[in-house]
Amino acid sequence: MSFVKVQQNFMDCIKDPSRLPPEGIEARRMKIYRELFFNNIDGFISNAFPVLKSLYKQQDWLDLVQKFFVTHDCHTPIFLEISQEFLVFLQTEYEATELDPPFMLELAHYEWLELVVAVAQDSAQQRLIAPSDIETKKLCVAATAQVAQYAYDVQHISPDYRPQEAASEPQCFCIYRDADDEVSFLNLNPLTAQVLAYMAQHESVDYQELVTWLLQTFTHIQADVLQQGCLQLLIDLSHKGIIRELMAK
Repeated sequence: MSFVKVQQNFMDCIKDPSRLPPEGIEARRMKIYRELFFNNIDGFISNAFPVLKSLYKQQDWLDLVQKFFVTHDCHTPIFLEISQEFLVFLQTEYEATELDPPFMLELAHYEWLELVVAVAQDSAQQRLIAPSDIETKKLCVAATAQVAQYAYDVQHISPDYRPQEAASEPQCFCIYRDADDEVSFLNLNPLTAQVLAYMAQHESVDYQELVTWLLQTFTHIQADVLQQGCLQLLIDLSHKGIIRELMAK
């Protein structure tokens, strides 16, 4: 047997406890290897999705992680990205059962975004912007901010609150790092969510470009009301560090 096949056989046995150990390796030793690997994976996933985990009985959660461990082919060796691999597994490979809440995918995505924002690097091209500069500078969404929309009110989900139906209106959020580098959450009204989503699609926009888009999109709102509201919105978001100035390269 080639060395590559030996390695593959060894890895398959570590992932799947139903397989027999490779020839020459004690079952006791293989069990130790398997537990070390699985406990590491379970630790990373449990830390990344604490609310989701809290909704399951301990054995049901371990069974879910075990299924990921056995069946999913990770495309990255970086431990920090295991949470993303688990999310991909839930979204594309896993078939939900009666044990899984209807909001599973949205809650998992919401918790994953927390980690994304927590570890995101600041962009050297972005800097905090003074309110007086908003109308004259290039504006962008901070590299440490993410905008998301969900059908369920995922921000309230807990072992004591498990909605069975979607909320009456879309739930929009901006997840960002504040001045103390703590992950924070901002509930967004539909207009604010659309403004941030529009800005996130572009490397940068200027104030007048944004106002022009708003006037074309929200024709039922008076132009002066919309323009003044946009300016105040950008000022508020700049105070939180969500909107920044994009410096020239």
